[in-house]
Amino acid sequence: MSAFDAIAVGRRVLSVEADALRTLSQSLDEAFVKAVETLFNAKGRIVCTGIGKSGHVARKIAATLASTGAQAMFVHPAEASHGDLGMIGPDDVILALSKSGEARELSDTIAYAKRFSIPLIAMTAVQDSQLGRGGDIVLRLPDSPEATAEVNAPTTSTTLQIALGDAIAVALLERRGFTASDFRVFHPGGKLGAMLRTVADLMHGDEELPLIGADAPMSDALLVMSEKRFGAVGVVDGSGRLAGLITDGDLRRHMDGLLQHTAGEVMTRAPLVIAPGALAAEALKVMNDRRITVLFVVEAERPVGVLHVHDLLRAGVI
Repeated sequence: MSAFDAIAVGRRVLSVEADALRTLSQSLDEAFVKAVETLFNAKGRIVCTGIGKSGHVARKIAATLASTGAQAMFVHPAEASHGDLGMIGPDDVILALSKSGEARELSDTIAYAKRFSIPLIAMTAVQDSQLGRGGDIVLRLPDSPEATAEVNAPTTSTTLQIALGDAIAVALLERRGFTASDFRVFHPGGKLGAMLRTVADLMHGDEELPLIGADAPMSDALLVMSEKRFGAVGVVDGSGRLAGLITDGDLRRHMDGLLQHTAGEVMTRAPLVIAPGALAAEALKVMNDRRITVLFVVEAERPVGVLHVHDLLRAGVI
């Protein structure tokens, strides 16, 4: 008896599913365009439905659509037959999933869509099926083999459904002009929510800003650095514009006769800055790339805030 090779099995499964995804990508046609436009123009909600593994995928698609700005929900087809059809309105669009297209549980939903002229988008591998015939638009899945060929358990087919659902969600997102700030509204919690917060949400401003004039003596600059505790002080010119930045590194470079210098003589000119509307994730990237811990926040060349790496840490960005 030969030894079981888990890696070989894993590679075979991934290869089968990757081939199927390539076939799906090449098969996208006008039906996909019509589906995206129908969903984009829906005045109501996108109702995703399916039974079994297709139901799990439909629930995931609904969640992805909802998180990217579309009004979407999942309705279980069996519950729909026992009253939940009332949740589906005339302005809604139904996205129904079934590989075979013959899931009996979808019958009432298909009939309901026809009766009330509710657009039905069918995602199935069989055009000539109950679901395929009932769909106003049919998104045809390629008839690719399941990765479990002998058992025929849903594997490749559900991967295709998930991928096609993602393609729909991203196409709608871009069609709608959905932005990172829009996305942040739906993701206020966790690491993702933190990464999508803006610099203005996290920065220190007003009285907390460590600022000093370019002509001020370094003794004053040291006092401000010590008092504000950011490890840096911003240097402004006579018009209030940020002219430079003094950090610990600048102090070390000017240790000989430091107190005989002015802030303008010690500062590093044209320091890195960031806009208040930038994402926290962008600020983190700048800090990591340049190996710095402080960024001044500038608007119209004037400092409006300061951001320390500890602020990103406290917010959960890191």
